[in-house]
Amino acid sequence: MESIQLELYFPNLRNTGYRIESQKTPRYNCIAWAAGVDDRPWWPIDLPPYYWPEEPRVESLAAFISVFQSLGYQVCDSSDREIGFEKVAIYIDEDEIPTHIARQLPSGEWTSKCGDLEDIIHTLEGLEGSYPAYGRVACVMKRPISGS
Repeated sequence: MESIQLELYFPNLRNTGYRIESQKTPRYNCIAWAAGVDDRPWWPIDLPPYYWPEEPRVESLAAFISVFQSLGYQVCDSSDREIGFEKVAIYIDEDEIPTHIARQLPSGEWTSKCGDLEDIIHTLEGLEGSYPAYGRVACVMKRPISGS
C-alpha cells in the first residue's frame, strides 16, 4: 500500500520503499511511538495534549538525547541491527532542531509515526531530505531489549 501524501512529504520513500502499518491518527506522534507509547503525543512544549518527561522543555538534540537516556538508551555509533538491543534514530533539520525519531524493530527495519499520518516501516534514508522531510539522522541510541 502506498500513500501519495507520505510520498509528497518524503519523496525518498519512493526510491527506498516503505510499508504502511496503521491508519492515520493524531492520537500520538513519532516521539511517543519511538518511546513505545501511543496514548498521547510527546513534544517539549507546555501545551495540552503534549507530554514531555523532563524540564526544561527545550527543542534541542541534547534535550531529546536526555529524554531517551532517561528511558535507558545510550548514544551509539551505528544504526545496524544488534542482537539484544533496540535502537532509535533522532533526525534534525538544517538548524539542528529535532524533527523526528524512528525506532528500530527486532527485524532491523525501522518504524515511524509520520505526524498525524500513518505508522510506516522504512529505511532511515527514506525520511531524510529538506523540509517537509525530516532532515538527517544526527544521533542513534540503543538500549538492551527487556528480558535479554
